[in-house]
Amino acid sequence: MVNVKDIVDGNIDYAGAARISEHDFFLLERNNCVPRREDVLFSKDGTIGRVVVFRDEEPVAVLSSLAILRAQDDLNPDFLAHVLRSHHTKRQIEILSSGSALKRIVLQDLAKLAIPMPVVLEEQALIAAILDTVDDAIRYTELVIAKLKQVRAGLLHDLLTYGIDENGDLRDPVRHPEQFKESELGLIPREWEVSRLGTVANVRSGVTLGRDLSGSTTVELPYLRVFNVQDGFVDLSDVKTIKVLTHEVDKYRLEAGDVLMNEGGDFDKLGRGTVWLGQIEVCLHQNHVFRVRSDRARLSPHFLASVSSSNYGKRFFVLSSKQSTNLASINSSQLNNFPIPIPLLAEQDAITRVVDVIDSRLSSEAMTVSKFRLLKQGLMDDLLTGRVRVVDLLSAEE
Repeated sequence: MVNVKDIVDGNIDYAGAARISEHDFFLLERNNCVPRREDVLFSKDGTIGRVVVFRDEEPVAVLSSLAILRAQDDLNPDFLAHVLRSHHTKRQIEILSSGSALKRIVLQDLAKLAIPMPVVLEEQALIAAILDTVDDAIRYTELVIAKLKQVRAGLLHDLLTYGIDENGDLRDPVRHPEQFKESELGLIPREWEVSRLGTVANVRSGVTLGRDLSGSTTVELPYLRVFNVQDGFVDLSDVKTIKVLTHEVDKYRLEAGDVLMNEGGDFDKLGRGTVWLGQIEVCLHQNHVFRVRSDRARLSPHFLASVSSSNYGKRFFVLSSKQSTNLASINSSQLNNFPIPIPLLAEQDAITRVVDVIDSRLSSEAMTVSKFRLLKQGLMDDLLTGRVRVVDLLSAEE
């Protein structure tokens, strides 16, 4: 039994799908709840707009939250699937859908969608094939990113457990146990210390939004919010501004080398952060984003960012946080209590250089995905509206 949640990235994930009896399947089949090959499944309740072309050999039934769309002979199902994912169609669906907390679109309204389409089936199939090729490139690159993240997590665990010796190699606790000692973090190199973050860095919360500043001398400046502070980078695609008291600017102003950490929100946002490189000359930070300014004589900002992004760091944030349904937050006192392994600065820099190599590859692959997404959006806007004809593209290539 396939539900909306089982449609992921244009495919059906059967891992969480419910199992039903043959009798129930027979009843659902009689009620037209069993798709045929080449039918398009479209989610119409809750999360509207998930789409997949059904091509599996094994028979399945679908819940009423999914519409079964059967293309007529003059419509290619893959072309239809791409049209349903387009911004043009999504805008129509938004107008036709109803409900506030739980959106839905009824079949009668779904049938009203205006679908632009070439008359010739071959052109529809070629458009779908072009968009499928870009989708395949996106999926492949995302798989590369997922694998790199796994490699990074394992590498970071080893680096923060064994460290790097003077020869640039990981220390070996089996062959050289004398090089290690027990600590509250477990076995660590003998030269390392463990310090609370508050003893080697200054942790500060940012400016609070919505304050009444009328009648005061203020200045309006850009500021970073949770959206801007991603895992390993700062997203500056949408930077908002805020009014603050003039004398508060220095208090909330970021400096190059400050480590940014999110207070919380969804679990994936908890503690998420990176190093601020001074991309904006005068930039502040919101109260949901902590600014951590390390004592550079003892703790490198980039090493600290590596520790906080490690599985150890993420585990600390989760276990220390105040949690509710799907949400978590951490306060400055808890963050100040974060136990940080501290090698000598030279070793911190060596560890950071190793991590930087894989981070650079991750950044490159992420940029590639972004370019593919922009390419796909441009192609969809052109090809699915008829603004650019595939035959014209083929003629240009010749």
